[in-house]
Amino acid sequence: MKNRSLALLGAYTFVPLAPIVWVTESYAQKYLTIEEAQQLCFPAATRFELTEQVLTEDQRERIELQADVPVENETVQVWRVFHQTEQRGYLVLDHVIGKHLLIDYVVAISPERRVTQVEILEYRENYGAEIRDAAWRQNFVGKTSKNSLKLRKDIPNISGATYSSLHVTEGVRRVLAMLDVIYP
Repeated sequence: MKNRSLALLGAYTFVPLAPIVWVTESYAQKYLTIEEAQQLCFPAATRFELTEQVLTEDQRERIELQADVPVENETVQVWRVFHQTEQRGYLVLDHVIGKHLLIDYVVAISPERRVTQVEILEYRENYGAEIRDAAWRQNFVGKTSKNSLKLRKDIPNISGATYSSLHVTEGVRRVLAMLDVIYP
């Protein structure tokens, strides 16, 4: 039986195949640095104090309960923003997944805990960058953690950028809840 199997195999010519290589184009676009976003969101600021907050398990649970969104990062970066000695607000760096890749963005928040601005720092997807549209981001202005901040209810969906729209909306909701928890 072995010989017959070998004879059958001998009837075929084996041609090694070239490896398949998937090539994808990268559309990553860096729009702003943190420093540029700071100046854009708080042009009159004289000082930005960075706090890298490591969230406790209790804080994470409270944020998730309030925001109804998972907390993916244990460490958050929050800048307290000052003009001379007066605190003018907070700038929070956050990251969410668009459809497949990360979106880096910041949320500027007033001392009264109202969103004053949302800026996209880096967008890595090859579609859906319409979330950078100022008119869409303007929908967040004035929102607080008391607002439901739901896509298609408070914030319009962007056709072709549904996942990005959804995840940035959830991210802003999480950022507002996080401020309530770590700066009560």
